[in-house]
Amino acid sequence: MRTIHSIAELRAALAGQARTAFVPTMGNLHEGHLSLVRQARALGGPVVASVFVNRLQFAPHEDFDTYPRTLERDAELLQGAGCDILFAPSERELYPQPQGYKVHPPAALADILEGHFRPGFFIGVCTVVLKLFQCVQPAIAVFGKKDYQQLMVIRNMVQQLAMPIEIVGGETCRAGDGLALSSRNGYLSAAERAQAVALSGQLRALVQAVQAGGRDFAALEAAAVQALQARGWAEDYVAIRRRADLLAPQPADGPGALVVLAAARLGTTRLIDNLEI
Repeated sequence: MRTIHSIAELRAALAGQARTAFVPTMGNLHEGHLSLVRQARALGGPVVASVFVNRLQFAPHEDFDTYPRTLERDAELLQGAGCDILFAPSERELYPQPQGYKVHPPAALADILEGHFRPGFFIGVCTVVLKLFQCVQPAIAVFGKKDYQQLMVIRNMVQQLAMPIEIVGGETCRAGDGLALSSRNGYLSAAERAQAVALSGQLRALVQAVQAGGRDFAALEAAAVQALQARGWAEDYVAIRRRADLLAPQPADGPGALVVLAAARLGTTRLIDNLEI
């Protein structure tokens, strides 16, 4: 595996490649990221993974400065997963000038759920992803379903901008107790880690309730919020939405058309998760 830090060297290394598969990350890798790399590997062609902590998607009060940078370990893990090129640009390389041109995704999709609680988040995500796409020029890009709304935003951006890139979703990787793997799980204390499984547990309960015929979605959401609060969580949202557009469902919507998404804080750590229904 080659580690490349400059855009010019990356483009030279990929010249003539028609089936490059790309996995963008912010590093501090775990099995969830590596599963996406292996998924990309199975699609054929060279596999590029990027490691870049993107300042544009962090609000001033969020953890940009303390977000773990573990490039040496990340490189070892990527090589073991079958990655061909690790693209690890510096901030100066990717943003040599202040990024005045930014991608503003439609508010109807980007300003709800995560976008409501993290204003500007998807502007930062779309801007860096578009820039990374310009650097790598992949035929395929693999994103995890754990960031469900992000996957939808990126897929719609690629479609509306007529970019010749196939967006592939990778299934969420979970620990044995059901907790979705996340780089931020490392912030949890031992006691918080034991409690963290409650989030996926409430999502599973919601899935079961809808599959059993429950259609008072607001009541189901409120019950899940109450159960989390009773365990010490501070929720941002627990929401049953339509998979197609993440809008609120109608009573006629049922299994196969819905997804339940949640974001909540346990102590100082904010976790997100989702399950399709």
